Amino acid sequence: MSNQVALTGNEVMAQAMRQINPDVVAAYPITPQTAMVQVFSQFVADGKVDTEYVTVESEHSAMSATVGASAAGSRAMTATAANGLALMWEVLYIASGTRLPIVMPVVNRALSGPINIHCDHSDAMGARDAGWIQFFAENGQEAYDNAIQAVRISEHEDVRMPSMVNLDGFIISHAVENLEILADEDVEEFVGDYQADNYLLNSESPIAVGPLDLQDFYFEHKMQQAVATENVKDVVLEVAKEYEEISGREYGLFEEYRLDDAEMAVVALGSTTGTAKAAVDNLREQGVKVGLLKIRLYRPFPAQEIADALKDLEAVAVLDRAETFSTTGGPVFIDIRAALYDIKADVEVVNYIYGLGGRDIKVEEIESVFNDLQQVVETGNVEQKINHLGVRE
Repeated sequence: MSNQVALTGNEVMAQAMRQINPDVVAAYPITPQTAMVQVFSQFVADGKVDTEYVTVESEHSAMSATVGASAAGSRAMTATAANGLALMWEVLYIASGTRLPIVMPVVNRALSGPINIHCDHSDAMGARDAGWIQFFAENGQEAYDNAIQAVRISEHEDVRMPSMVNLDGFIISHAVENLEILADEDVEEFVGDYQADNYLLNSESPIAVGPLDLQDFYFEHKMQQAVATENVKDVVLEVAKEYEEISGREYGLFEEYRLDDAEMAVVALGSTTGTAKAAVDNLREQGVKVGLLKIRLYRPFPAQEIADALKDLEAVAVLDRAETFSTTGGPVFIDIRAALYDIKADVEVVNYIYGLGGRDIKVEEIESVFNDLQQVVETGNVEQKINHLGVRE
C-alpha cells in the first residue's frame, strides 16, 4: 500500500535508497546532494537497512569503492552532484566499461567556475557520453520512481549498464512536495535480489576485473557496450509497464504533453518541464496550438521515437540548461536536429539556452519562445538559430 508524504527531493531519494536496500553505498557529501546521503546514513545507523555504508575522502574514491563493491557481486549505489561528478570522471568510464549496474542519483548543479552551487545541467551533460543510462525527472515523484526502476533496468541481463538518476539541484532536491511512496514490501519485490553473473568473490569461478585490454579485444568490448545500449529502450518500456502495475504511474521514454494536434512545441527536460506545461496551458486557452515533449530517457537518446513525435510540427524550440561552447548549440538541440535530419523532417528547430547557474525561467519567458516560433512559422525565416533566454544584455 502506498503512503502519502511531504518530503524534499533529497529525502524521497533517500527513502528510495532505503527501500532498495543496496548491499553497499559509498558516498561523499556535496551541495546540493548532501542531505540525501546524510538521511540515508541515518537509516544505516538506525538499522533500517542492511547496507554497508562506506565513508570516503572524495567523490573519486566514492565511485572507486562503488565500482569495487559492484565488481565483487554487490548491489551498489552512490550519489553526487556537479564537481563531485567531475571528480569521478575517469571512474565513470570504468563503471560502464566493466558493465557494472550501479545506480547513482545526480543532483544537477552548475560546474564551477566561477563557483556556483545552483542548478543547471552542465554536470550530467558533460557525462552524457560516458556509457551511463541517464534519466531526468520533472519533480521529486518522478525522481523517486526513476530510481526504483533504474535498478531493474541497469541489472537487466540484456543491459548491465550503470544509471544516473538526475534531479534538479535545489528546485527538486530541496523543495517539499506531496509525494506517494510505495510500500516497502512492494519495492523489495519489484527490485528483487541481485544476482551478479561474474563477480570477484565467487571462489568457485575466479575472475580478474579491470585487466589490461589492448588492441586484441578492447574494440570488441566497446561493441558489446554499444549492443547493450541498443537494448536499453525496450527494457525501459518493459520495466515501466511493470512499475505502472504497482504504482499506477505511467512512464515512457518521454512524455507528450498536448502534442497530438500541436503546430509548435518545446522540447525540454528536468523541472523546467513543469513551467513549460503552464505556458502551454496558457496559450491553449488563447487558442494557440502548442505542446511539449518532455524527455525522460536522455541516454541512450531515443532519436527515432522523438523524431517521429516531432516530425509533423511546423517549428520546435529546444531548451538547453547547458552550454557546449561549440557554436552549434546546446546538447539536446544537437541531438534533436540530428534525429530530425535523419528522417528528413521539414521542421524548423531553434535553440534556447537558459537557466545557467540556477537562474529562474518564468512561464512568460517560455510563452515568448512560442511567440518567436509563431514568427518563424509565419515568415519562414529563423533570425537566430541559437538564443540565450533570460540573459541580461
